[in-house]
Amino acid sequence: MTATAGAPRPADIVQTGEGRPPIAINAITQDDLSDALAKGWSDFKAAPMYGLFFGFLYAAGGWMLLALFYATSLHYVIYPIATGFALIAPFVAAGTYEVSRRLERKEPLSWSVVLGSIFNERGRELGWMALVTTFTLIIWFDFAVFLYVMFFGLKVPTMAELPRLIFDTPSGAIFFVVGNVTGAAIAFFVFAITAISCPMLMDREVDFVTAMIASVKTVHANPKVMISWAALIAFLLGVCLTTFFLAMPVLLPFLGHATWQVYRKCIA
Repeated sequence: MTATAGAPRPADIVQTGEGRPPIAINAITQDDLSDALAKGWSDFKAAPMYGLFFGFLYAAGGWMLLALFYATSLHYVIYPIATGFALIAPFVAAGTYEVSRRLERKEPLSWSVVLGSIFNERGRELGWMALVTTFTLIIWFDFAVFLYVMFFGLKVPTMAELPRLIFDTPSGAIFFVVGNVTGAAIAFFVFAITAISCPMLMDREVDFVTAMIASVKTVHANPKVMISWAALIAFLLGVCLTTFFLAMPVLLPFLGHATWQVYRKCIA
């Protein structure tokens, strides 16, 4: 692909094959990220009912998950499951990408087109990506249980005993550090393959493998900005977890719309 005279060269290129043009990845700055966040909030305010719907849907799933583990006395794995549950947020927010795409193109919005976009051909590629992420989530859950058994054995603590077990014992401190470092590594891997791939699948005729490669290359081409973006996502999802998902109906769609805007900044 030849660059237009005077135009900046792309930071990286992803070949798509099948006679389709390659995907050009832009270098972006912190100012671009700030602008994407502002535009994401504007998109949410322009069509709030769609974002609130997906946000409440995701929050309801979180409440059901917490109730299930509390009822089955598996509260000692609530933390890893709750944090792992956040890994599937990019797919729950898929409808917000379509809303932002239509707002950008000044196309009409309706429930049929927004929900229908998730189940069309492009949405099916998104489903394959969701399968990859779900598999990663299962591995994370299995590893979290393995770590717990390795450090504490098969004893199931009560809710009152669990904090003391983790923070007042040497093995608990090591368990806390190892678990969080491992979880952060898995979370960043998921972020790298989903950072711009999910909105790309809603926007372009590409397969999920190409979209994941483009996402990883985008993170590699813009490490400081994308790490800042990942840290902000982690912080806001942490707010959702500490409020028992009460903040989710607003923060999830905001992040979804902002993710679309970050994608538009990164992909030429």
